[in-house]
Amino acid sequence: MLHILFLVALLFSSSSHAADFCVAKLRGAGNPSGYACRSPANVTADDFVFKGLAAAGNTTNIISAAVTPAFVQQFPGLNGLGISTARLDLAPGGVVPMHTHPAATEILYVVYGKITAGFISSANTPYVNTLKTGEVMVFPQGLLHFQINAGGKPALAIVSFNSPEPGLQILDFALFGNSLSSALIEKTTFLDDAQVKKLKSVLGGTG
Repeated sequence: MLHILFLVALLFSSSSHAADFCVAKLRGAGNPSGYACRSPANVTADDFVFKGLAAAGNTTNIISAAVTPAFVQQFPGLNGLGISTARLDLAPGGVVPMHTHPAATEILYVVYGKITAGFISSANTPYVNTLKTGEVMVFPQGLLHFQINAGGKPALAIVSFNSPEPGLQILDFALFGNSLSSALIEKTTFLDDAQVKKLKSVLGGTG
């Protein structure tokens, strides 16, 4: 009897270990279910460690901010686990413009500094707060949201997502960083031609 129980336990143990993780094989194409799994024989402890968040991002840019992602593309060990993270560096005056993550809810933790953050609900109600060190805010999946440095010193936050690939669409670039004709943008945003062309020139759009 004990021999049979041991064999049953071994069988269940072997089958469960095979599904413990699915380190991404990034050379193949991804899909909404994730990437194909690398062979467990080719997986090491390093696949479950990501060191890219240790260094501050370069905030010398138009938004005076940097986002360093640890999504599945950078951290293949996240594949299939339903989580990811990123580092957010905001220089004084820095801003992460209105954007959305179509595939994930985001939670932001302020490591240091002061950050004004908020989102807009589907009923067009804004929810805004100024967060200090140690405080947290959540941004529901798919809703437009933003972060702004609210102090005169650099700010750092760590954000987490309930998806290994949350997706990202920045509103300004979606409107003015593409080849959609200026006439169509003017018609759909009620902006005049000069404003649209100025924003296109700043954000790299054409048309």
